[in-house]
Amino acid sequence: MPKPTFFNLSTEKQRSLIDAAKKEFSRVPLYEASISNIIKDAGIPRGSFYQYFDGLEDIFYFLLHEHSQRNFERLISTMKMNNGDIFATIVDWFKGILIMFEEPENRQYFKNAFLNMNYKVEKAFTQNMYEEKRKSRFFEIITNINPGNLNVTNEEEIYHIFKMMMAVSFQNLIHAFAKELQINDVMKTFLLEIELLKKGFYKEPK
Repeated sequence: MPKPTFFNLSTEKQRSLIDAAKKEFSRVPLYEASISNIIKDAGIPRGSFYQYFDGLEDIFYFLLHEHSQRNFERLISTMKMNNGDIFATIVDWFKGILIMFEEPENRQYFKNAFLNMNYKVEKAFTQNMYEEKRKSRFFEIITNINPGNLNVTNEEEIYHIFKMMMAVSFQNLIHAFAKELQINDVMKTFLLEIELLKKGFYKEPK
């Protein structure tokens, strides 16, 4: 996370540094990125950069955290619009994510992030949603889910249903970037997998 000195900067200077970092992480993945390019675009000395962040990973994961926060807010808003229907919510939310990722200023940045996904990157994306089920953020999700159409008996089961849906979402996003798929093609597979989760896999023997 940024050091306190970063938050003492004006909003304009914060944005300039963040935009420069996003530009660099759009050019190349984290492990190939250069602080020199970031400070050149932001117009700051190298020493100033280290007054605000510990290094490349620090600013990279801060950017992901910011996106995670916005995704969380979008999820809650979508859930309220769908009256707590978790299946309709996840479909609308996922399609909204795809549309956002298609925007020119976002596509290459997220492509580099998703195609170099590891546990730490996934955690940064999801920390506002289900990193720890006891967190207030996850309970905000729980309280907005309508359990009436779910075959569940407690919040623990809702938690794991939600995690499975997020896992399906992430795998489809990675596949979409890896294969350069169009939104309609991604949604076709995603809808099929969500429908399978909705129905369940087991069929009682006759």
